[in-house]
Amino acid sequence: MAKTLQLNFSTSTGKNVMLTVDEPRANLTAVAVEATMQAIIASGVFEVNGAPLETSKGARIVERNVTELVIV
Repeated sequence: MAKTLQLNFSTSTGKNVMLTVDEPRANLTAVAVEATMQAIIASGVFEVNGAPLETSKGARIVERNVTELVIV
């Protein structure tokens, strides 16, 4: 089963942005994820069309099952 952590933000212009992390640690807490999202915003590293991330909108872990039918 594949897991992905989805971090949702909005920019200073109101655009929604999602950052994803494949195979996140199993022991993540809401407090740790929110602190990390605030650190990402404060770093100013990510911009979309010149607009920096401004607000954290939420985070979730998505699990999915993949069944290979044909492998080439």
